[in-house]
Amino acid sequence: MKPDEEMGPDYRGFEVETDDEDNEAQQHDDCPHSSSSSSSSPSAHSSYYSRHHAGEPCSYQPSWPQSYRQSLDILASVPSPNVGFMAGSSLVRAGSSFFRCSTLAPSAPEEVPSLTKPLIYPGSDHPWPPPYAPLPSTPSKGSFGAYSYRDLPPSPQCSTAQAIVNGINVLCGVGILTTPYAVKEGGWLGMLVLFALGAISCYTGVLLKRCLDSSPELQTYPDIGQAAFGMTGRLWISIVLYLELYASCVEYITLVGDSLSSLFPHAHVNFMGVDLSSHQLFAVTTAIMVLPTVWLRNLGLLSYLSAGGVIATILVVICLLWVGAVDRVGFHPGGTALDLANLPVAIGLYGFCYSGHSVFPNIYSSMNIQAQFPAVLIFCFALCTILYAGVAVAGFLMFGESIKSQFTLNMPHQYLSSKIAVWTTVVNPLSKYALTMTPVALSLEELLPSTEQSHLVAVLIRTVLVFSTLFVALLFPFFGFVMALLGSVFTMLVALILPCACYLSIQRRSVNFTQVFVCISIIMVGVVCSCFGSYSSIKQILDRKGH
Repeated sequence: MKPDEEMGPDYRGFEVETDDEDNEAQQHDDCPHSSSSSSSSPSAHSSYYSRHHAGEPCSYQPSWPQSYRQSLDILASVPSPNVGFMAGSSLVRAGSSFFRCSTLAPSAPEEVPSLTKPLIYPGSDHPWPPPYAPLPSTPSKGSFGAYSYRDLPPSPQCSTAQAIVNGINVLCGVGILTTPYAVKEGGWLGMLVLFALGAISCYTGVLLKRCLDSSPELQTYPDIGQAAFGMTGRLWISIVLYLELYASCVEYITLVGDSLSSLFPHAHVNFMGVDLSSHQLFAVTTAIMVLPTVWLRNLGLLSYLSAGGVIATILVVICLLWVGAVDRVGFHPGGTALDLANLPVAIGLYGFCYSGHSVFPNIYSSMNIQAQFPAVLIFCFALCTILYAGVAVAGFLMFGESIKSQFTLNMPHQYLSSKIAVWTTVVNPLSKYALTMTPVALSLEELLPSTEQSHLVAVLIRTVLVFSTLFVALLFPFFGFVMALLGSVFTMLVALILPCACYLSIQRRSVNFTQVFVCISIIMVGVVCSCFGSYSSIKQILDRKGH
């Protein structure tokens, strides 16, 4: 690295804090506090920074959250098969030469943007500050030891085929279990919402790509928020994304509790005068089972816990069709054409199926051939939409108006295929829980002062998070309506509203009238769907609680 005198005084504001006290003292002594400091800098970008940030205090702390990209990469990406484990978080790969990811390990500490400095500088011909990469894996001062985000595997560079696998993994989740129930709530014509939201979400995914193309420094969704709306946008979007992950963990506990209570409906226990029903008992059991997984010391091992998310989804779909065709449950036409009263709930359920935008920027940033990202999105959305629609039609034709919020609960348990489907819906959320909760835990640990960072504190934070999701799951044990609420609030924000708003802000000088009209229309659709869907879902939850 060049010495400070060569790089210019403004460059030092982006240095990562180290344990070298002399270096820290030099950083603080040289921190620019006025525009006069820019006069000695040979960089035009430093001059620009000095003109726009004169008199602001210098910050050496990187932007929160630092751990977002690496922790989300573990959740979405597939580990390389040549490390001895063939199944990743989405799909068993069919050949290392076809799906292999090349891992890029940083060789030296990289600079990251500070809390007060924007990511995009208008009029710049070259990126400034320098493109940032994950911090080195060696623990630094204030590190949480094995729990530090610095110990996460480096973000991989992946092929187009790998990006497709990761994209399908992100989109194919537990939302598929509720699609037949969404047909019951909204009617057959309500399925048009599924196709419409799929097309819109695919388009907004492309908008995120265009936002990332505006500057090499943008790599994640929070980066886009900072570029569009400053630090307020970064913080607000980060909070929304982490709340979405937290709420997904709540749904995992509810899902496992419902599935196990359907297999063992008479299970109950009386503990110290408290009578736990079958669902409550298995919800508590689920929380206890996932607790050790969030304590794992080697965070890289978390990438192997979710062994085949897409395979699990396909297996459940095959079991559903097997029960209908081979086990002769049959397919029986019925249902309403359109149910306007409950359509907002169906909108939320369909919307949740496309809640993958939080990871799309990560997938795009890791692609070797980024120009193929739109084609990757189109393929993933088309395939998943067809799968969602097929399951919705088959599930509702099989069980009709008696369909439950998870179609696996309707499958006759005397059949082997039904037992395989139910146990698959038990094992898969258990393996996904730690991967989903780890980004939330790491983001909270980053906020602690260095004097309070310790292994014990990290374990305590994770324990509190797990039992808090248990508490929420027991308080609102309504899988379908809670999912509809999540789809109405978070998916409409993350997949519809925010991508358009960020795109209009970042590209405001280059967008034409048609793009502005389309983006504003999508924002209006997202707001309307969010309002009506949230109101209907909350009303249904409160009505159920009243009973």
